[in-house]
Amino acid sequence: MKLLYGGLSPFVRKVMIVAHLKGVADKLELVPAPVNPLQPLDLAIAVNPLGKIPALTLGDGTVLYGSTVVAEYLDALDGTPTFFPTGSDKWVALRRNAMGDGILEAGTLVRIESLRPEDKQWSNWRDVQALKVSNALNAAEAEAGALATEGFTIGEVALICALGWLDVRLPDVAWREGRSALAAWFAKVSENLVVAQTAPKLPK
Repeated sequence: MKLLYGGLSPFVRKVMIVAHLKGVADKLELVPAPVNPLQPLDLAIAVNPLGKIPALTLGDGTVLYGSTVVAEYLDALDGTPTFFPTGSDKWVALRRNAMGDGILEAGTLVRIESLRPEDKQWSNWRDVQALKVSNALNAAEAEAGALATEGFTIGEVALICALGWLDVRLPDVAWREGRSALAAWFAKVSENLVVAQTAPKLPK
């Protein structure tokens, strides 16, 4: 299996956390595809019409894209999925996954807007996206006590990736302020070896 990836992509990180914890990371051939939202990458577009990563090409040529789709596929390879539970727990996990992804999507829009020349920035648009990030973080804080510190679902993985990305890409958000329970949870799960090994690091 070939996985298009970028080292700083939180969506790729979500897939890699699942792959490592499920013991299937060694089955992935990693193909670098650093995507820039301002510069479409032919390699990514050739595999995924959306031009996004991660994208997973299976042995028969089938392509899966979208971090949640790819993660669920890898989780099910051994026939005993753990990151995508069943019953009522399924909906909690998927909701938290949507929360984490939503933080990333809105946060990315904030970051892209901030990269525009100052006289071309749309402050109202940026503020609305920033409010989405803040509201989602507050919601995560409210249920931090129920988040797993081991035996993660896809919900915890998505939140781990979102918070780690904020630290690197939008540090001014200072998401820990006023969110002590969420900060404590993140500090605890960051001790996990796979979480630590996949943490985003800006090139020096």
